[in-house]
Amino acid sequence: MSGPEGGGGDRAATIAPPPARRPVVTARRRIAALTRLELADALRSRWLAFTAVIYTLVFGAFVWLGLRESAVLGFTGLSRAVLHVANATVVAVPLVALVASCQSVARARASGHLELILAQPVRRGEWFTALVLSRLAVLLGPLALILGAAAVAGAVTAPADAALGALTVHALLVAGSLVWAYLGLGLVVSAWSPTLERAVVMALVVWLTSAALHDFALIGVLLQWRVPPGVVFGLAAANPVEAARLAVLAGVDPELSVLGPVGFWIANQLGPTATYAFGLGWPALVGTAAVALAHRRVVRGDAIG
Repeated sequence: MSGPEGGGGDRAATIAPPPARRPVVTARRRIAALTRLELADALRSRWLAFTAVIYTLVFGAFVWLGLRESAVLGFTGLSRAVLHVANATVVAVPLVALVASCQSVARARASGHLELILAQPVRRGEWFTALVLSRLAVLLGPLALILGAAAVAGAVTAPADAALGALTVHALLVAGSLVWAYLGLGLVVSAWSPTLERAVVMALVVWLTSAALHDFALIGVLLQWRVPPGVVFGLAAANPVEAARLAVLAGVDPELSVLGPVGFWIANQLGPTATYAFGLGWPALVGTAAVALAHRRVVRGDAIG
């Protein structure tokens, strides 16, 4: 009775079913998961609270100044406060961005976090992209919320202040370009520093050189020699901080009269539109080059510090 049909049925019964296909995890999903992990780490280390407190203090101080009766370049009330905040971010944002990024890669190597991440099915470039995205969210998120709240408050309390909306977008663009520049510089410092201590020292040197020593050196050159305005512009604009300051001024004072002869030369040779584009574009270019250099170091360097 065990004919061919019976034997074939037994063999068919013993054939195992095909294994279930595992879901394909794309690079985008891996980067999203790593970004959430880095954001959680930033929240545990209170970087988000630190940046929010710094921005709130700066904005609160200049709101108090902006609500005075005097006017600056025709801006009063909250529009004047946002104008002052745009000027303050030129100095505050580089320091906050460097502090938030200068230890990130070096700490991940020294603590073994990078080695643990690479033990998973992820690539170094994906982890680095997640690190950049998380730091951008931490640095720009609180500032965007504060400026957005100021724009909404101004629209409710002072609807006649037509300059507030454009000035808020202008301040956010300048801050975003400067954050990108110094985030990249901080990542370069972190990627090339063998220890956390050296990373902090190098970050402070970068900030002091761009925020303070560059101005003193430029003033010394101007006092010692009669330098043509074009050369002065080149020396000043090579610094991302000064380029961002030019963008702030060009956005509210097309004549750049506050800069004297140099401002007259810039207004006539470049014009406010080109000056504004340069003030946003040069820090963004510096940041892009720095991020690319840090990415190359992370991808090709050691995973253990």
